[in-house]
Amino acid sequence: MNKTFFSGLALAAVILLGSCSNSVKRAPEVSTTSNPQTSPIAQNNPSAVATNTEKIKFKQEGGAEDFALKPEADGAKYLDGKDKELARFNVDGGGKVKIKNPADKVLGYVVTKEGYWKIENADQTKELYVLRRQNDGDYKLEDATDKEIYRIKARDYGFEVESPDKQSLYKVKVKNGKTSLINAADKPVFSTKSQVSAIAIASFGFDVLSKEQKAALAYAVNRSGGK
Repeated sequence: MNKTFFSGLALAAVILLGSCSNSVKRAPEVSTTSNPQTSPIAQNNPSAVATNTEKIKFKQEGGAEDFALKPEADGAKYLDGKDKELARFNVDGGGKVKIKNPADKVLGYVVTKEGYWKIENADQTKELYVLRRQNDGDYKLEDATDKEIYRIKARDYGFEVESPDKQSLYKVKVKNGKTSLINAADKPVFSTKSQVSAIAIASFGFDVLSKEQKAALAYAVNRSGGK
C-alpha cells in the first residue's frame, strides 16, 4: 500500500512540474503577441501624419512653384513661391478661420457654416462676402447686400466661374490627377497635383477679393469639403 501511495505521489509531482514548465515557456508569447496591437492606428494608416502636414503646392505652367498652403498645428501658412510667408490662417474650435499678416495683424475672418462661408472684416462687425452652395450643386458669391458677384457653375470638367451676365471668367479643370485654374483666355493660371477640392480652387478666381481672402476662403472651403 505504501509503495502504491509513493508511486502515485511521484507521478503527481512529475505532472505538476511539467505543467509549471509549460506555463513558464508560454508566458513570453503572451507579451509578444500583444505588442503589435498597441498602435492599431499607426498600422492601418501609416501615412496619416504625413497627409496632415503635407504642403499643398500650386505651380505655374512652366513648373515653377507659384505659392503654397502649408498646414500648421493651428491652421496653415500661405507662402509665396520662395516660401516667404504672405499670411497665416488660425482655426478655432468652431472652424472659424482668422486671417493674419506676417506681422500678426488680423486682416479678417472666414466663418464656415453648413452650406456657406462668410468673409468678415477684421473687427467681425461687417459681413463682406458670402459663398453659398446651391441645391443644384452650383455656388454663388454674394456681397453683404446679397448682390450676386459671381456664379460658379458645376461642369463635367470641374467648375466655371461666371459673371452675373454669364460671361466666362475662369474654369477649374480636373484631369489626370491635376487640378488647374484656367483664365478667360484659356491660359493656365496655376495647377496642383495635391488633393484639393475643385470648388476651393475656384476661390482664386474671385478677383473682387484680396489675395489673402482668396487663399483663406480656399483653405476654409477645402477643410469642409465644399459643403
